[in-house]
Amino acid sequence: MNFFGEKEQKPAGPDPLFAATTEMEMYTHLFNKMASTCFQKCASRKHKENDLALGEMSCTDRCVAKYLEAQEKVGVVLQKANEAQMAQQKSLMDMQNAMGG
Repeated sequence: MNFFGEKEQKPAGPDPLFAATTEMEMYTHLFNKMASTCFQKCASRKHKENDLALGEMSCTDRCVAKYLEAQEKVGVVLQKANEAQMAQQKSLMDMQNAMGG
C-alpha cells in the first residue's frame, strides 16, 4: 500500500533498478576490458618512469578511441537487430490474433 492507502502498481516494462544495474555492469566490463587491452598493447614492459612516454600516451589515446568506436558500431547493429526482432514478434502476434479472433 502507498501513502494514500491504495495498492501500489508496478510500472509496466522492465524494472528500472535492474536496467540501471545491468547497464553499470556492462560499462564496468567495457572499461576493464578496454583498459586491459590497451595497456597490453601500448604500455612498455620496462617501467623506468612513473608516467607514460609520449608514444605510449598516443597509442593509448588511439586504442581507446578505436575501442569505443567499435563498441558504438556494435551497439548500432544490435539495436537494429533488436528492432527487427520486435517488429517480427509484433507481426507474428498480429497474425495470430487475426487467425484466432
